[in-house]
Amino acid sequence: MAAVDTICPTKPEPTLSFTQGLVVGQLSVVLLIAAFIKYFIFGDPPSPEVTASIRATERRSRTLAHRQSLLTLRTDDTASSASNTAGNTRSTLSQPTLKKKKSTVLRNSPTLTIGSILNKTYYNVDSHQPESLDWFNVLVAQTIAQFRSDAQHDDAILNSLTKALNADSRPGFLDEIKVTELTLGEDFPIFSNCRIIPVDEDGLSLENRGSGGGGMPGAPGSSAGARAKLLDGSRLQARMDVDLSDMITLALETKLLLNYPKRLTAVLPVALAVSVVRFSGTLSISFIPSNPSQSTPTMMTFSFLDDYRLDFSIRSLVGSRSRLQDVPKIAQLVEGRLHRWFDERAVEPRFQEIALPSMWPRMKNTRGAGDDGPDGLSSASTSMGKGKGRDVATNLRDDSSGPNAVPELNSDNLRYRRTRGRDEAGTGSFSIPGSLPDMSFNMQS
Repeated sequence: MAAVDTICPTKPEPTLSFTQGLVVGQLSVVLLIAAFIKYFIFGDPPSPEVTASIRATERRSRTLAHRQSLLTLRTDDTASSASNTAGNTRSTLSQPTLKKKKSTVLRNSPTLTIGSILNKTYYNVDSHQPESLDWFNVLVAQTIAQFRSDAQHDDAILNSLTKALNADSRPGFLDEIKVTELTLGEDFPIFSNCRIIPVDEDGLSLENRGSGGGGMPGAPGSSAGARAKLLDGSRLQARMDVDLSDMITLALETKLLLNYPKRLTAVLPVALAVSVVRFSGTLSISFIPSNPSQSTPTMMTFSFLDDYRLDFSIRSLVGSRSRLQDVPKIAQLVEGRLHRWFDERAVEPRFQEIALPSMWPRMKNTRGAGDDGPDGLSSASTSMGKGKGRDVATNLRDDSSGPNAVPELNSDNLRYRRTRGRDEAGTGSFSIPGSLPDMSFNMQS
């Protein structure tokens, strides 16, 4: 028996029964779900200052990495272009080039560089004081006020938003999205502290162009020749501070659809309201000259520096009967997605580009009071001119009938000589030389 027990040892009896194990497993699952809901969904979000600091650090590191990559590529391109200069020169001399004949009527204007433009406009990028842009704030405020007024009388902006939100790119787990509230705000952005700085072809400021030995333009250690060389190969950029404190709200309503294991297994109503509370940052604007050889127009580019601050107020409501209100995790996800959307479109190194129309005056763009006629003259102004003409004619007749009136000149006077082609009877009929027979015009009105 001892040998049998040694070969086949007895199995230990389980300490928990099946029912007890099931209860313990269910309790552990419930505890995990409760901890997830408490700390992940309803956990206290970090303060706005901490979140803004973290985002600013991430954007700054991304900008520095992009700038370093540009400097590396620029160094490699310089070395490769220097090695290929001799070969390109020989090939250029061996191949004849066709030159377009220039016009001899239009005089060539002297080539303007960035340095000459700054000198002619009396602007010193090193010592010029920043401008307040009060006049620009008034113009922008009038434009925004008119936009808000037009939106009150027309549902175009509401229809455009609804169409854009329900486009083909809408995920399949979302039902139709409805706009329940749209507030365009009451305040206006304030632009201030505008200054002009030179930047290179990549949009990098010349003050931070080189980290080793380049020198800052206008610094005590940089010569005038090096400064002029840097300015000639650059373009100008306007930077201004922007600050907006307002309440711009967009409220949406939709349903989350669960299509597994079959279509519309469950439906969860969701309501979301996003408000822009404050925006502050630095806007940079520059112009890219046109290139006639490539038929590219003059472009205006604008972007925001990575030190901006964008604060949201997000409210949420999930459920139909038992509703969850203002879930912090939903607010964090929505705010992060909005920041990512803005960073990918208008924050350096990315920028927006707008083609500018021709600035030459054209008759089709001329406008006046009324703008009823093809020449921009209204019927009211035309009738006003006719009325003034009648008054002048009346005054002349009154002067001619006065006591000091000059005697009427006879028909032989040179000034009142009979018009060529007029009949002798004085009926006012006028015939055009070379016209068809029996065709005449009566000039009397």
